[in-house]
Amino acid sequence: MSDLRIAGTVNDSIVDGEGIRFTIFTQGCPHHCEGCHNPQTHDFNGGIVVNTDELLEKIKENPLLDGVTFSGGEPFCQARELAVLGKKIKSLGLNITTYTGYTFEELYTNRYKNHWEELLAVTDILIDGHFIQELKDWTIKFRGSSNQRYIDCQESIKEGKAVETEP
Repeated sequence: MSDLRIAGTVNDSIVDGEGIRFTIFTQGCPHHCEGCHNPQTHDFNGGIVVNTDELLEKIKENPLLDGVTFSGGEPFCQARELAVLGKKIKSLGLNITTYTGYTFEELYTNRYKNHWEELLAVTDILIDGHFIQELKDWTIKFRGSSNQRYIDCQESIKEGKAVETEP
């Protein structure tokens, strides 16, 4: 049991990854991307504090879910808590998509800091990179700007480099 600071959740999202998803919007983000879709999540003192076991119970209530998405804010700012929750989510047979303003390379290089390795270990799909307003693209699935990548996280960890895939 641990606490997580979140901006909110969405129970049946179809825009935050493949299939029907339970999306957790973490609170706090160091990136402050211009044109961010969720600027209310930037303040590290905003949002609400919830117990991860309560979130898990909400996830269990929906038998239609394909997976859970960690969005933000910046999920890697609460990597330890999300990793613990992620292990429990994976035990339910659900997949995990994690959005981040960091690149895979930044996360992988610094994976032993801040529990990043633990969150990477439970992430199936990583959508990485800052949102860049000038590269906004409505035609790409599950990403806001064309610089952001849709990455097979587990294959990337094995190869030690980003392995892109398609939704």
